[in-house]
Amino acid sequence: MGRKAKSKHHGVLVVDKTRGPTSHDIVQSVRRALRTSAVGHAGTLDPMATGVLVVAIGEATKLVRWLTADDKAYEATVALGAETDTLDAEGWIVEEVSSEGVDLRMARAAARQFVGTYLQRPPLFSAIRVDGERLHERARRGEVVDVPEREVTVRELEVLAADAHSLTLRVVCAKGFYVRSLGRDLARALGTRGHLSALRRTASGAFEIAAAISVSSIEAARDDADARESLERGLLPLVAACGAMPRVELDERSVIDARHGRRVQAENMPPDGTEPVALLDSAGRLIAIARSYGDHLQVVRGIGG
Repeated sequence: MGRKAKSKHHGVLVVDKTRGPTSHDIVQSVRRALRTSAVGHAGTLDPMATGVLVVAIGEATKLVRWLTADDKAYEATVALGAETDTLDAEGWIVEEVSSEGVDLRMARAAARQFVGTYLQRPPLFSAIRVDGERLHERARRGEVVDVPEREVTVRELEVLAADAHSLTLRVVCAKGFYVRSLGRDLARALGTRGHLSALRRTASGAFEIAAAISVSSIEAARDDADARESLERGLLPLVAACGAMPRVELDERSVIDARHGRRVQAENMPPDGTEPVALLDSAGRLIAIARSYGDHLQVVRGIGG
């Protein structure tokens, strides 16, 4: 069987991931549908989770590290009364504590302490590396691991509903935050135990669930040429992946400098230290990602396509 040809298209797909497949499974489906290996994703969703998965194709894969850094928004349900080893509904119950008496007023009061920047202990079953090995690999071998705390930031946390059985939350957070850990910690703050029973990502940076395509449309494109063409037409352009990045339009000379990795001069220079900065040509096409040094811009990633 011949090698798959690289796609002639470059851009972003916003996928509404279903419950069950891994993020990598979705990437593999896009690879098969578009006949290209140049596919990546920005921000892993656990198999249990649903919602926005940003998938980058072609030259857009060069933007993944910045896409991954974007804030995320979630809707989550925390089942009260039992904590699991994985901190979600797919794990084994390790502790049970009565949650009688929990109400909306209590939950909202307890939630206030989890807004802002603080130290969070990630789940033992996670992809974080400790001593060069992923935590979930050590956990599955039954090792006792001291999971180090990490600094995280929650922009917004709203308790939408609460009773003795569950909490319904809306969360907006920065990179590196674990909603599973929030479920554990919030339940403990209420004097009980809890685990995540449902999680839906509603936004990742500038990409929202309303613009997402279905997993079934990707699967249909694997064997149907019309569906494949429709999928390719639905690719968002590279510049759409820049989200809230500062954007600088370059003149023809500066475009050439950027293409060759030379210092770039432009009007409306972003403040010193700003990164990433999206560099565009006069037609609005993305040509590079740069860092501002106050008096000039330096390309950190060239973009073709």
